[in-house]
Amino acid sequence: VSYARPSSASIRDANLYVSGLPKTMSQKEMEQLFSQYGRIITSRILLDQATGVSRGVGFIRFDKRIEAEEAIKGLNGQKPLGAAEPITVKFANNPSQKTGQALLTHLYQSSARRYAGPLHHQTQRFRLDNLLNMAYGVKRFSPIAIDGMSGLAGVGLSGGAAGAGWCIFVYNLSPEADESVLWQLFGPFGAVTNVKVIRDFTTNKCKGFGFVTMTNYDEAAMAIASLNGYRLGERVLQVSFKTSKQHKA
Repeated sequence: VSYARPSSASIRDANLYVSGLPKTMSQKEMEQLFSQYGRIITSRILLDQATGVSRGVGFIRFDKRIEAEEAIKGLNGQKPLGAAEPITVKFANNPSQKTGQALLTHLYQSSARRYAGPLHHQTQRFRLDNLLNMAYGVKRFSPIAIDGMSGLAGVGLSGGAAGAGWCIFVYNLSPEADESVLWQLFGPFGAVTNVKVIRDFTTNKCKGFGFVTMTNYDEAAMAIASLNGYRLGERVLQVSFKTSKQHKA
């Protein structure tokens, strides 16, 4: 929570993603490290939900983008006190609101046409997770989606529910993608408890997909609605709640 400020180019995209932090470093110590570069609006260290131990990953939002740029110059590749390896500091890849809004608008308009008639499981190929996205992404409980759900005889609405949160399936990642890419993409939307990139056993390259677990349903639905169709490099991501039919982790 922070004060709302009129949006301007000078404050936009001032959110940094930090990885490789010493597991012993507290949020306050991380702030002290970064505060020499400017005024910090918010900061967060991601913790392992089961153990409460730091994952060595954090986010820092500066007052101004120029301060964030200075922090990258000054700290990326440096070893803070007590660190065994250099830390990585880069801009958090937070998709712009416009992009997310355009995707959502498109999602609702296309869904209204697609689900106008009676639903037949066999003839219309659709995913339960897309209905869930429609229902909860922004227009909660959209009547269109709920009508659609009533036609899903025998299909559970658990979506990606898992014991520790909501599991999200991310497809069309590049072979070079690693866990930090997923932290960076999903972290800005809310509490991420786990990320996993599925690798080829022989080459250790990403097989094109991964999984992200988020604690909060609304945050997970918003992340899916914003990132499904998001262009990452040359690839367009497909993001949905994990269903039992998808690849096993």
